[in-house]
Amino acid sequence: MNFEAARTKMVDNQIRTTDVTSHSILSAFLSVPREEFVPAKMKELAYIDADIQLVGGPEPRYLMEPSPLAKLLQLAEISKSDVVLEIGCGTGYASALLSLIAGSVVALESDETLAATATATLARLGYDNIAVVIGDLAQGYPAEAPYDVIFINGAVEMIPAALFEQLRDGGRLVAVEGFGNASRAKLHVRENGRTSKRSDFNTAVKPLPGFRRERSFVF
Repeated sequence: MNFEAARTKMVDNQIRTTDVTSHSILSAFLSVPREEFVPAKMKELAYIDADIQLVGGPEPRYLMEPSPLAKLLQLAEISKSDVVLEIGCGTGYASALLSLIAGSVVALESDETLAATATATLARLGYDNIAVVIGDLAQGYPAEAPYDVIFINGAVEMIPAALFEQLRDGGRLVAVEGFGNASRAKLHVRENGRTSKRSDFNTAVKPLPGFRRERSFVF
């Protein structure tokens, strides 16, 4: 299979057509070999217009569909001077994209197997401004805070206060909030210790474990 041609087709047909105009983001998607970040048996499906399952079980993990991923990265308005915290790096595909448009990336992952895979793949491909770290996704990674951008790589029901506290003044947090077709991409901006937010676009991406609200009994 000609993966380079498939990559170009993905950008032209799935990303450019959904109002992604950032040159740096389009260039990153044209450059990063998505097929290197999926299970071996899925390589020929790496460029389909859909989420790709990375891990099964009760809390499956997915590689996000290209179009919403590109739109979320554009929403964050990332520059080469930014330090980015990625929440839920999976096998490292979005980490690689971020490494090309940001200054440096801290890629947080809770699954040790996924983290090991991401570390090995990113090193093999030469993405050397990324540090893959292991920890509780909902707690972020305060050791390297504050961050200019926090990118949550999957849909969440709630965003813990701990993540907002790791943003520097003027920092942005981008996430898909809600599950299923009712979810929306939102941009949070921290200024003078307060965080404001705005909704941007509707989308449906797979959930990231660990971000559901606690259920309470109603009497």
